[in-house]
Amino acid sequence: MRARDLAEDYPLVKLSDNALDVARLIAEQRRPGVVVVDDDRKPVTVLPASQVLRFSVPGYVQEDPSLARVYDEQGGADVCVRKLSDRSVGEVLPPKEKRYELPMVTGDATVLECAATMARLHTPLIVVADHDRIHGVVTASHLLEVILNASESPA
Repeated sequence: MRARDLAEDYPLVKLSDNALDVARLIAEQRRPGVVVVDDDRKPVTVLPASQVLRFSVPGYVQEDPSLARVYDEQGGADVCVRKLSDRSVGEVLPPKEKRYELPMVTGDATVLECAATMARLHTPLIVVADHDRIHGVVTASHLLEVILNASESPA
């Protein structure tokens, strides 16, 4: 099985899209992240849900999570939402020099190549593309399902 066979349609967002809208998309669809594309729909990076949280949670609370207890649930949520509300996806991403390599494989990549790329880049999803054509995305959960099913099948 090849990556193009495993690829699923997946939300693509632009650098200029509103970060709060993208956070809602991630939450409503329970995605591990989204693929960020430029204006020509070329993949730029993956925005993991964890990076959205990292951006929205105040730094002092990240350094000492016990400080989060000073907020009630509503207050804590308001702080996070406020940080995202007037920001673009591009502002939520780490600076270019601190971003991971774009997690991408070609359509011909094998299951093991996909798994190796995810493992090496610590990413919950990879983009499957050939040249300028995006076939879709393979998520870690889908890939694990394929691997586990293959290992249980008789040889």
